[in-house]
Amino acid sequence: MIRLLIAAPSAIVRAGLESVGAQGTGIEVVGASGLAGLSAAIDRHQPDVVLAAIEAHHDEPPEDLIALAARAGAPAMVVLAPDLQSTWTGDALRSGMRAVLPGDLGPREILAAVEAAAAGLVVLHPQDIPALVAERPLPTPQTQTLTPREVQVLAMLAEGHGNKTIAWKLGISEHTAKFHVASILSKLNAGTRTEAVTLGIRRGLILI
Repeated sequence: MIRLLIAAPSAIVRAGLESVGAQGTGIEVVGASGLAGLSAAIDRHQPDVVLAAIEAHHDEPPEDLIALAARAGAPAMVVLAPDLQSTWTGDALRSGMRAVLPGDLGPREILAAVEAAAAGLVVLHPQDIPALVAERPLPTPQTQTLTPREVQVLAMLAEGHGNKTIAWKLGISEHTAKFHVASILSKLNAGTRTEAVTLGIRRGLILI
């Protein structure tokens, strides 16, 4: 069960996000908070994921949220921004946030982001991928070729599946699934699963 904490400046927005969270299978909304009291709410409710909505016109990263995301042992954080600023998305993600996404996402997309964040993945909006990929050079031609099984695992990573789910779907052990993921990261010269997925998309190995 994913313990979800809602945070937003507006009580109306909090109520809307609580309603969305209640629709998720395997998700328990453990509380709601304003942004100012979020740190105390995290300590009180011990959530796995924080779903936070910020107000419009944030031209700079919300420093308080970034500080919370960077804390040791902090829950995964998914941020919805009405005016998505791709210029600071990269900085926010590097600081520990799991997702910075448009505020007009539908319930299914929000719940998928929450589930992916709980699984330890970073969620990217399509419009941010080119800029984020450009920040890191693409693999050299010497990059090793993925095996068909590794391509299959990479596609599952793109869908947000964790090692346990990958192992179950492929009928293999979780240890073997972890081995495949480690091999994919090594062959693509990727530092994270998200980067491996991004590079796989750019190389045409997987489609989204």
